Amino acid sequence: MTEEPARWTKATVYPDMWVDPDDDPRDNEGPGPEGELATLQDFLSGYRMTLRMKCEGLDAEQLARRTVPPSTMSLLGLIRHLAEAERDWRNWLTDGDPLPKLYGARDADFHGAVGEQAVVDASYADLEREQAATDAALAEYPDLGERMAKDNIAIRELLVHRIEEYARHCGHADLLRECLDGRVGQ
Repeated sequence: MTEEPARWTKATVYPDMWVDPDDDPRDNEGPGPEGELATLQDFLSGYRMTLRMKCEGLDAEQLARRTVPPSTMSLLGLIRHLAEAERDWRNWLTDGDPLPKLYGARDADFHGAVGEQAVVDASYADLEREQAATDAALAEYPDLGERMAKDNIAIRELLVHRIEEYARHCGHADLLRECLDGRVGQ
């Protein structure tokens, strides 16, 4: 039987939160964004930041550790998976040939998430590059109701799907991180 890590947090105001509200970079003072597109982009940005926060302070081995067996998920695997998803979402905007997979075969994003600093660095670089490329591609379509490509998907639907994917995986990241070193989610 393995010893479970004790739960902990850096927060001093609410012990079940990740950080104190005043220290949370995701919280903005004042009114929320104006308009549908700005709101969707704000939610996406918040979930992207949340995922990065869940990975902060960990070394390569910890990021790659699979803490919820038999799942192959790890925090590093999630980073790689979301880089792959960002690339795939650009395929939804075209009728042309799909972009090739970043990591090869199915589930290679998780299986290739090994505890080496070079893999960690490359994975973060992949995620940043793919996020920027997908953001740029979507910026070409200001009409959220415009339908694209063979699946006839609306830009709005693609944006909401991106938010859903990050939100779902932030929930996984909460569990993975707490099982790894006991740090609570928020």
